[in-house]
Amino acid sequence: MTRLLIVTILFFLSIETDAQKRSVSVEFDNKDLKYSGRIDYSSGNSADLLWSGSSIRFNFKGESVSALLHDHKDQNYYNLIVDEDSVIVFNPGAEKKFYTLVSGLGKGQHTLEIFKRTEWGRGKTSFYQFNIEGDGELLRRPDEKKRKIEFYGNSITAGYGNEDLEADRPDSIFTNNYMSYAAITARHFDAEYSCIAKGGIGIMLSWFDFTMPQLYDRFHPRDNINVWNFDKYTPQVVVINLFQNDSWLVHKPHRKEFKKAFGDAKPDERFIIESYKAFVSDIRLKYPGASIICALGSMDATKEGSPWPGYIEAAVDELSDDKIHTLFFPYKNTPGHPKVDEHKIMARQLITFIEENIKW
Repeated sequence: MTRLLIVTILFFLSIETDAQKRSVSVEFDNKDLKYSGRIDYSSGNSADLLWSGSSIRFNFKGESVSALLHDHKDQNYYNLIVDEDSVIVFNPGAEKKFYTLVSGLGKGQHTLEIFKRTEWGRGKTSFYQFNIEGDGELLRRPDEKKRKIEFYGNSITAGYGNEDLEADRPDSIFTNNYMSYAAITARHFDAEYSCIAKGGIGIMLSWFDFTMPQLYDRFHPRDNINVWNFDKYTPQVVVINLFQNDSWLVHKPHRKEFKKAFGDAKPDERFIIESYKAFVSDIRLKYPGASIICALGSMDATKEGSPWPGYIEAAVDELSDDKIHTLFFPYKNTPGHPKVDEHKIMARQLITFIEENIKW
């Protein structure tokens, strides 16, 4: 009898151990994974995350999650948001392999979101599959959010250097789009979030050889052939925060970008206003029903005496569209790019403006 009892106990322990070790593999194209942002699936065997704020979110049961990843430059950082309250900073390596994302989780349902902190200039990260271990189970896809918001911006919107409290260093560890005014605003409204941002970019010219009007409709930032299908994502609110870089570069006639855009003559006010109008008009064509907020700041383009808010106001007035608004973030009057606390101030201003002026 004792021998039979021992064998029975060992049998059930074996079953329990097998269950604990059981894992489930989830391929990148599984319908229960919730992607946000412009995700590149063109390889056919991976989902490539490029743009700031791109994310993967899913519900599951299990003790740990690993992911088969390949970060092409080893310069990207991600926030791993566990159960919507714990945040882990994660840097996938350049080697294609399985990386442990979370472990030691308790029983019951969990949520994991993988959120891209860094800009697309840091390269793409290819995601192939998840392994959920410890009696793993992929649960139903997270619900679609009713609200959608999209941002077009430069390094401010990307969150460049917002976690660098000592200086404005280029190391990508200091950039956290999750704590940008844009992402904070999206979370406040429980809205789907799309962020098309690049440090150094402008409307008329940039610190490199392309501008936002050339880039805004691309599926992949460096691919000018395959354009983004705007029917895939229709926001109720679009925020444009551009002209900071233009405000500097129009005073640098020696730069090749200036010469290419203007020749030897600095653009006059009419050219600047028409350039802004043209870009906003392009956005309006893509999103006929959206409320568009033409913003600027909080760096020195909104400093007292700056003409750039006036250019935007003139452009919006001439567009004569009652769903196009202006919003100017006050000049922060501190060195470098906005830090997290300054992004929070910007977010509060934007949130208040939306609550008071826009119906979703």
